[in-house]
Amino acid sequence: MSMPTAYPPLALYVHLPWCVHKCPYCDFNSHERKGELPQQRYVDALLEDLDLELGLLSARANLELSSVFIGGGTPSLFDPDQIARLLAGIRHRISIASPAEITMEANPGTMEAARYQGFRQAGITRLSLGVQSFDDDCLRRLGRIHDGAAARRAAEHAAAAGFDSFNIDLMFGLPGQDIAGAMQDVRLATELSGGHISHYQLTLEPNTVFYRRPPPLPADDDIALMQDRCAEVLAGAGYTRYEVSAWARSGLACRHNMNYWQFGDYLGIGAGAHGKLTVDGRILRRRRHRVPESWLQARPAQRVVASREVPQADLPLEFAMNSLRLPHGVPLRLFTERTGLPVSALLDPLASAIDGGQLTIDNDTLHATPAGLEHLNEILLPLVPEPADA
Repeated sequence: MSMPTAYPPLALYVHLPWCVHKCPYCDFNSHERKGELPQQRYVDALLEDLDLELGLLSARANLELSSVFIGGGTPSLFDPDQIARLLAGIRHRISIASPAEITMEANPGTMEAARYQGFRQAGITRLSLGVQSFDDDCLRRLGRIHDGAAARRAAEHAAAAGFDSFNIDLMFGLPGQDIAGAMQDVRLATELSGGHISHYQLTLEPNTVFYRRPPPLPADDDIALMQDRCAEVLAGAGYTRYEVSAWARSGLACRHNMNYWQFGDYLGIGAGAHGKLTVDGRILRRRRHRVPESWLQARPAQRVVASREVPQADLPLEFAMNSLRLPHGVPLRLFTERTGLPVSALLDPLASAIDGGQLTIDNDTLHATPAGLEHLNEILLPLVPEPADA
């Protein structure tokens, strides 16, 4: 059995599952807040989760987190003092790389914006603002509870609170959106100077209201033009596309997300959180109970509802699904370091895409060409393992 030749970087994902309102397009593990949030109980339980996960990594020396990401839900519903207590508890158990990248998701809203300074003092170094659009009509059709003015204020408050870098989440291909409107959203985001913009197409995911009752969306040709025109605006404003849906100014790419795309390890704590860990030469995928109250009531070990070793046959696909999202690719040596497999296990099935110019190898780095980025799903099909015999 092949084994990874080096431990990858280790990040931490923390899931805070509550939100004010469940949006009709959202398929994340989020739950509408009903009454007072059990903040203290939840933070205590998060740290219990962390203790359990760190116990799996006892063989590693000099453990350090490369980044922390607090997602949801709407994590900014938690009080700054509880976020401070959470981060203090994390640091008590494991060091965080310096300078720290500790990101927290936040939604626009006057009450939350007034607390951004408190989150900065608590130890958050980077915000990710769930703007989605600056257009009031688009926001209404998306079921968002903020308007465009609140979205702009949130970004302004983030900058005023001392966040040198923050992300603005934008979607395109929205109900009722035209090409000019999509471009205007991107222009406004670049003017707010957060340094990082996530720009992705609205998709109708199963188990969402939009999937059951699809809204009228722009035509496919218009959506393709939206993406192209918005890319031109972003590039013209000094942003570089470093991942399929992520754009950043120089030095402001999200380290936490880069760890995902480079097949790094990450601990996942909180209701519904997922993790990927290299343990004793095996790569484990772990998942926790999704329902917050059930997760809270369970003992730490019982919160883990799935812990499975990734079969070696699946590793080339899992690695490529992540790394090929990066237009600049990843060094081929990382494939062997992080899977234990020879590079041929990745390249041989992809030979047709390489010969066809959809993938290329430069300086021992594999990456998708612009044409390849648009057809990643088809490119990856040869990596899908053959089904086991019944």
